[in-house]
Amino acid sequence: MIVIFDWDGTLCDSVDGIVLAMRAAAAELDIPPPADAAVRNIVGLGLPQAVGQLFPALDDGERQAVTEAYSRLYVEVTAGPATLFEGARDMLAELRGRGFELAVATGKSRRGLGRVLGGIGMGDYFDSTRCADETASKPDPLMLEQILAERGKSVAEAVMVGDSEYDLDMAARAGMASIGVSFGVHPPGRLSRHRPRHIVDHLSELPALLGGALASGG
Repeated sequence: MIVIFDWDGTLCDSVDGIVLAMRAAAAELDIPPPADAAVRNIVGLGLPQAVGQLFPALDDGERQAVTEAYSRLYVEVTAGPATLFEGARDMLAELRGRGFELAVATGKSRRGLGRVLGGIGMGDYFDSTRCADETASKPDPLMLEQILAERGKSVAEAVMVGDSEYDLDMAARAGMASIGVSFGVHPPGRLSRHRPRHIVDHLSELPALLGGALASGG
């Protein structure tokens, strides 16, 4: 079985940095900055899609300027090693020890994910990764389909774990089981719309769920 994780807001406690960098990018370009809640709402989308949703009145050139400013400022804001949520490393190690394959499907860019994983010594930890700048943005299921094809897995042998509607909607469109986490960008009520098998409050809950009825299709 393969467990496919979202990154920001699911494994990595990075959402505050995303909010800060997006608001700073707008301020640098003399654009009214979006509210914190608006930025949190788009976490999980690919960057062009996120910028388009946050700044619908801007033209293509202005959106590109925001995208470039955000990319630069995010690196500055998050200069240190990324912070994983409590229990993330132990949970991943336990799943790997039980023979699960591990993957990441993220709205980050390939360069961004590589920088973050390298900075915390996990550059080659996952069996497969897909980023929004090399495939379709969530909630399109293409990145999940590509991961399954790469690893030779069927939809029935996979589960998506994420904190946003985009993650769980993507899984539903792929016909894949999903698990939501309650501590990310979207509250459980929104996650429930996409019929996840479970919503967990802590990552330490995942090994028992994945080793039980969910893994056997129950």
